[in-house]
Amino acid sequence: MLSGLELTILLLGCAVLGVVAFRTFHLPPMLGYLAVGILIGPHALGFAEDSAATHALAEFGVVFLMFSIGLEFSLPKLTAMRHLVFGLGLAQVMVTIAATMLLGWALATLLPRWFHISWQAAFALGGALSMSSTAIISKLLSERLELETEHGRRIIGILLFQDLALVPLLIIVPALAQHSDNLLLTLAWASAKAVVVLVLLLFFGQKLMRNWFQVVVRRRSQELFMLNLLLVTLGAAWITERAGLSLALGAFIAGMLISETEYKHQVEEDIRSFRDVLLGLFFITIGMLLNLRLVIENWWLVLLLLSGPVLLKFALIAALSKIFGSSSGVALRTGLALAQAGEFGFVLLSQAGGLRLMDPLIIQLILASMVLSMLAAPFILAQSDAIAMKLSANEWMMQSLALTQLAARTMATKKHVIIAGFGRSGQSLAKLLEEEGIAYHALDLDPDRVRDARSAGAQVSYGDASRRESLVAAGLHRAAALVITYASTPSALKVLRHVNELAPALPVIVRSYDDTDLDKLRAAGATEVVPEAIEGSLMLASHALVMLGVPLRRVVHRVQASRDERYAALRGYFHGVSDVPDDEDHLQVRLHSVALPDGAAAVGKSLALLALAECGAEVTAVRRGRAGIAVTPETVLEAGDIVVLRGAAEGISRAEGRLLQA
Repeated sequence: MLSGLELTILLLGCAVLGVVAFRTFHLPPMLGYLAVGILIGPHALGFAEDSAATHALAEFGVVFLMFSIGLEFSLPKLTAMRHLVFGLGLAQVMVTIAATMLLGWALATLLPRWFHISWQAAFALGGALSMSSTAIISKLLSERLELETEHGRRIIGILLFQDLALVPLLIIVPALAQHSDNLLLTLAWASAKAVVVLVLLLFFGQKLMRNWFQVVVRRRSQELFMLNLLLVTLGAAWITERAGLSLALGAFIAGMLISETEYKHQVEEDIRSFRDVLLGLFFITIGMLLNLRLVIENWWLVLLLLSGPVLLKFALIAALSKIFGSSSGVALRTGLALAQAGEFGFVLLSQAGGLRLMDPLIIQLILASMVLSMLAAPFILAQSDAIAMKLSANEWMMQSLALTQLAARTMATKKHVIIAGFGRSGQSLAKLLEEEGIAYHALDLDPDRVRDARSAGAQVSYGDASRRESLVAAGLHRAAALVITYASTPSALKVLRHVNELAPALPVIVRSYDDTDLDKLRAAGATEVVPEAIEGSLMLASHALVMLGVPLRRVVHRVQASRDERYAALRGYFHGVSDVPDDEDHLQVRLHSVALPDGAAAVGKSLALLALAECGAEVTAVRRGRAGIAVTPETVLEAGDIVVLRGAAEGISRAEGRLLQA
C-alpha cells in the first residue's frame, strides 16, 4: 500500500501527463483527470487504491469548487438573469428529476425482476442527471465566441441554476437516505438546520467577514491573507458539517459572503491554484471508481444509459426552451449543449453511493455513461449548428434569410473592410474608417449590440465571421482587407483558413492578447498580428519616459524601433513629427499581394536572384497553399504562390512587373 506522500506524487505525476495529453488535442483538462483516474485506479492498472486518503483529497477539491462557485453568485448577476435562471433553469432541473423518477417507477413496474430502484434513489439519480458540465460548456462557448448569443445566454442561465440547485440537493439526498417513517419531519428538520446556519452565516457573518478581512488586509501580508482565506473556507465548511449538513454547503456560503466584499477579485486569483489542483484530484478519484471490467461485461447497458439520458435530456431542454419563447434553432442548440453530464453530477452520484441508495453495479454503469457523455460533449457542440439545421427547416430558412440580408447589404460595396467583431476595438476601427471615407461592414454575434449599433447607423450585421458562408455573404471576394478585432486564436485560425481558401490575396490583420501565438497566426496566413499587451506596454512606457523628462523625439524613436522589430507591415512607417519636413519625404508605404500564375517570370527563381529590393519593394511574406512559408534569400517561388510586397506605389509596381513579366 502506498504512503500518503507516494500516493500524492503518483496522482500529481499522472495528472500532469494526462492534462498535457488532452490539452495537446484541445480537450478540457477535466477529461484528462478522469482518464488518468480510470487508468491508474484499482479496477485497471491498480497503481492507486480507492482509499480514505484519496477521498479526503477529493472532498477538499469539492469544497474549493463550491467556494469558487459561491464567489460567482453575486446578487446583481442573478437579478439580471432571473428569468432565465429561476425560470428556464428551475424548470430544467425539476422536470429532469421528475422524468427520471417517473421512468424509474415505470421500469420497476414493467420489469420487476430486472430492474428495481427506490424513489429516493431515483430522486438522487435525477438530480445527478440534471447537471451539466459548467467547466466544459462555458469553455467551449467562449472558444466559439457564443457566450453572448441567444442560445449562449440561455445555456449560461441554466448552468447557473444547476450550480445553485446543488446546494439544496446536497441537503435533501442525505435526508431521503435515512428512510425515516416520517419523511416530512426529517426533511423539515434538515431544512430548519440549513435555514438556521444560513441565517447565522449570511446575516451575522456578512458584517463580521468584511470587518475581519479589513483587519487582515491592514497587516499587508500576502501570506496572512492566504492563511485567512483557507481558514474562512474550511471553517465555514466545518460549521455546516457539524450542523449535519455538507462541507460543500459551508464553502459555498463562504464564497457568497466574500463575493459581496471588495476583496472578491483578489480572493479569486489566490484560490484558483488550490481549486484547480484539488478539483483535478477529485476527478481522478471519480475515474478511480470506474470498474472497467464491469463496464466491458455490460457494454450494451452502458451504451443504453449513455444514449437514453442524453437523448431524454436533449429533448426535455429543447422543449422547455421552446416553451420559454426560444426559436427552434436556439432551442435545439441549447439542448445539444446541455445534454451531457456534469461535474456536480459526480458529486451527487458519489454521495448517493456513499449513502447506499443504489446498487454498486448501477452506480458503475451510470458513472461510465456520464464519463462517456462528457467525452462526447466537445464533438456534439462542434456539430450543433449542422444538427440544428437538419432537424429544423425553420432554422435553415432563418439562417438562409440572415445570410441573404447580409449579402444584400454588402452587394453594392467594393474595396471595403470586413470587421470581425464589433466590440470596443471594432467600433473604434469603424469610426476611423468612416472619418477616412473607407467603407466597412462588421460581423458580430451579440444580437443586442447589432440591433443598437444598426439603429445608430453603423454598418454591422449579425453573423459569425468564423463561418465560411458569413464571410462570403459579407463580400469577402470584393473586400480590400479583413480585420479580426477580438483576441481569440482558435477562432482567428478558422477565419484565416476560410480566407486562404476563398481569397488568399486578401490582407488579414489579427488582434491577439500577446505574441504567444504570433508565429502560429502568421503561418496560418495573417498579414499582421497586433498583440494588445505589447501595444499597451509601449504606450505605458511612452508616457512614463515623457513624464521622466526624456525628449519626445527620443521617445518616438524608441517606440518606432520597438514596433519595427515586431510589425513587418508597418516597418519604416512610424515617423516622428519632427522627422517629416514635407509631403515629398513622407512616402505612403503600402502592402500589395501578387499571385504567381503558371509561366510567371519569378516561378522557379529565388528571392535573392530576383533582387526585388532594387525595385524599391520588400517581400514581407510568401503564402503557399493554406500556410505561409519562411522568407529567406534562398526561398524559391512556385506557381500559385502569393507574394506580399511592401513599399511605395512606384517600387511595388516595378517589383510586380519583375515577378510577372515573362
